[in-house]
Amino acid sequence: MPETIYPLDSTKKFTDQQIVGHNRWHPDIPAQVHVKPGDSFRVDCREWFDGAIVNDDSADDIRDAPLNTVHVLSGPFAIEGAEPGDLLIVDILDVGAIPQETGPLAGQGWGYTGIFAKQNGGGFLTEQFPDAYKVIWDFKGQRATSRHVPHVEFTGIVHPGLMGTAPSHELLQRWHKREGDLIATDPDRVPPLALPPEPSDAVLATLTGDDFDRVAAEAARTAPPRENGGNQDIKNFTKGSRVFYPVFVPGANLSMGDLHFSQGDGEITFCGAIEMGGYLDLHVDLIKGGMETYGIGENAMFMPGNVDPQYSEWIAFSGTSVTLDDKQHYLDSHLSYQRACLHAIDYLSKFGYSPEQAYMILGAAPIEGRLSGVVDIPNSCSTVYIPTAIFDFDVKPSAKGPQQIDPGMGVPKSSF
Repeated sequence: MPETIYPLDSTKKFTDQQIVGHNRWHPDIPAQVHVKPGDSFRVDCREWFDGAIVNDDSADDIRDAPLNTVHVLSGPFAIEGAEPGDLLIVDILDVGAIPQETGPLAGQGWGYTGIFAKQNGGGFLTEQFPDAYKVIWDFKGQRATSRHVPHVEFTGIVHPGLMGTAPSHELLQRWHKREGDLIATDPDRVPPLALPPEPSDAVLATLTGDDFDRVAAEAARTAPPRENGGNQDIKNFTKGSRVFYPVFVPGANLSMGDLHFSQGDGEITFCGAIEMGGYLDLHVDLIKGGMETYGIGENAMFMPGNVDPQYSEWIAFSGTSVTLDDKQHYLDSHLSYQRACLHAIDYLSKFGYSPEQAYMILGAAPIEGRLSGVVDIPNSCSTVYIPTAIFDFDVKPSAKGPQQIDPGMGVPKSSF
């Protein structure tokens, strides 16, 4: 096992740790650990809300989730010799949950999936699901089950939802300009079109005083993926993956967190993966001048690992770029994926699941989402593939009709 160079104490809050990480992107956040090309090491990671979500049958904690605090990231890690224009190679040697059987924190034998309320972030289908809901998943080895979504069991595809390098000052300003311009088109939208800098609840490693105030006012939120990688939420970014990150600042300043036990393509409920705390074993190296050599301008690329569960039978649902009220859109793949997801939710509801239970299955189980057609004007076609083996009943259509299952206690909804 590699040496743990970034330890976390599960009994303490993120800001009370021996090494305090950060929850914003900025080039001036100082590196907390220094490593060399060729090093292998272990990094502990907190669950993205730092323990704010608990293992119970209420969704009030999801309703009140403190979005200003996320994501709590381990790092930054400075890589000796890394310079702007290089490519940073990061190999994921291993990734797993907090190594305790049971405990109060997500990752200690359990994790959660949530539908965020429209007033607090929303989700992919926020117009159809505007309220907050929560599902608790129990871990047994690599398998996940839930008291809130019965008759479903699947192998998790464990992965970090977020990993990336620090932006340069120039890149940070580009983020602010384009995202600010987008916000200005509809500044009162709920949920917002983008998230501007928010000094409140900023955690910036060892910065203090005037430096802290300046960086807190300038730093970018970690919610979206950007050129530095960031919150990409790629479910196949698993053990055995190799990722190539562009380097924008000396040392690269690599950070990571937001570990997921499992996730469907798109993480469609926003808090759609099975969120948890855990650890990452990593190996780092450099390709000097690699951004120009390989034409990797300003976005990460990766080679996925080969530990995904192997499913041989699927049911697939399609959608096109037409709204629920029959308005035609031009080759809108975002809309067609929404319609495919709603198609799948309607189908699963015929077996006895509530729409919220079906939605949570799509967010947490290893479904596959595909852009199946993007050239046939005016409709794009997207598809959602669900492995049939995750259910303990026959989910395929037949002449005898859908088998009715016991939906159990259902999905906890927040109070008002």
